[in-house]
Amino acid sequence: VQLQASGGGSVQPGGSLRLSCAASGRTFSSYIMAWFRQSPGKEREFVAARTWNGRTTGYADSVKGRFSISRDNAQNTVYLQMNSLKPEDTAVYYCAAKEGSYQTNQYRYPYWGQGTLVTVSS
Repeated sequence: VQLQASGGGSVQPGGSLRLSCAASGRTFSSYIMAWFRQSPGKEREFVAARTWNGRTTGYADSVKGRFSISRDNAQNTVYLQMNSLKPEDTAVYYCAAKEGSYQTNQYRYPYWGQGTLVTVSS
């Protein structure tokens, strides 16, 4: 699976962005898809993940109620809608994919996109 993330940019606090991650591969619909992020000087951390059918969806506590992960299996694309953005959301955001069971551990994800930078600043 090859992943291509896009949609990052600069936004003021309180603003919104939607990230996209386009996947290639004929079995995309069976993969667990996730978003992680890495802020300067910090380790990469889990943001959100979703199973292929949406039955299991999870979020980091820091983004619950503000971010939403969705996917369009027909378009081989996963999205991260980010609302009410805060300066602490500034990071490089990565999409990732795995087969098998739902996981939030980044080391369980073998497939990664290149990352897209989100900057939240006034």
